[in-house]
Amino acid sequence: MIYLDHAATSMYRPDCVIKAVAEAMYTIGNSGRGVNEGALSAARLIYEARETISDFFQLGYPAGVCFTSNATEALNTAILGLIHKGDHIITTDLEHNSVLRPLYYLEKQGVEISFLKSDKSGCVKEEDIPSLIRKNTKAVICTHASNLTGNLIDIHKVGRIAAEHGLLFILDASQTAGTFPIHMQDDQISVLCFTGHKGIMGPQGTGGLCVSKGILIDPLKMGGTGVQTYAKEQPGEYPVRLEAGTLNGHGIAGLLRAFQYLEETGILKIHEKEYRLMRLFYDGVKNIPGVTVYGNFSGDRAPIVSLNIEGYDSGEVSDILWQEYDIAVRSGAHCAPRMHEALGTKGQGAVRFSFGWFNTEEEIRTAIDAVRSIAKL
Repeated sequence: MIYLDHAATSMYRPDCVIKAVAEAMYTIGNSGRGVNEGALSAARLIYEARETISDFFQLGYPAGVCFTSNATEALNTAILGLIHKGDHIITTDLEHNSVLRPLYYLEKQGVEISFLKSDKSGCVKEEDIPSLIRKNTKAVICTHASNLTGNLIDIHKVGRIAAEHGLLFILDASQTAGTFPIHMQDDQISVLCFTGHKGIMGPQGTGGLCVSKGILIDPLKMGGTGVQTYAKEQPGEYPVRLEAGTLNGHGIAGLLRAFQYLEETGILKIHEKEYRLMRLFYDGVKNIPGVTVYGNFSGDRAPIVSLNIEGYDSGEVSDILWQEYDIAVRSGAHCAPRMHEALGTKGQGAVRFSFGWFNTEEEIRTAIDAVRSIAKL
């Protein structure tokens, strides 16, 4: 199989990550639930993970790293815990449903939403954000990179604008965490939401929020924490403020090792390879008759290329690639409805090719040949 769906999940993971999960399943107990060696081992491992992630994203505050099961849960926690009736939010057409649906839910409760519009290539102008700011604007919420086109948003510029106007900046780093440098302090990010199973190459079922000091998010979940048992409310301090119930210690063990692998390998090295593979594919398919490629390829971007072939539904192309060429991609709407509306692909969807650290140039050339062959039919 040639796996080119890394924007959905990293199919292949470093051996050290897999071994870390297996070892944890033999050795750790439940963090915060006792003073036996199993519980203490879990507590030490999870704290090391908080320190590592805090350093990785330049948070400077290990207690502000709060674990969730994925970026969707992290984004729901941040959005529903910070935005309330009467607030106004600025977001973009590039967003995934994990941002849009919580916002649409809040809109019914009296929250106002403004969208930074996309052009036909899937780009937005960050400098237009100030024109959308109102007296009741609370936050700017945006993705770092579109999961459909791979186009980047300049988060440093967004963070500066948000800080200048006293706004929160909530970042969805699902497509960039692990392969792009993200510095929360330099980029003035209030809350960073990440998932562990994509560019970080960690286990599924892992993710979290990195919360800057001074920002209080209302808990999405409440329950056992191992501390303050007799309190009627969820404890107020981080990280237990947002971590009710038993943590995924086995998954966090793999997540920690994945972050360590990224540091050992170098995220710039990883990004350079993924970008090179993406450009190889793009250059190979962009001029094939009948093929339409979406997005802006003039600068740095996430390793994603989405396209359509004239005369085919995107699902048909995906099926042919899998059944006849053993190539795994993603077709359809990609949980990005506003982006498809902007690109004019709402009916057809798109075929998304996304590239990862373990892909090879030979695989990319095979994929190019497959697209060329399908387009000739």
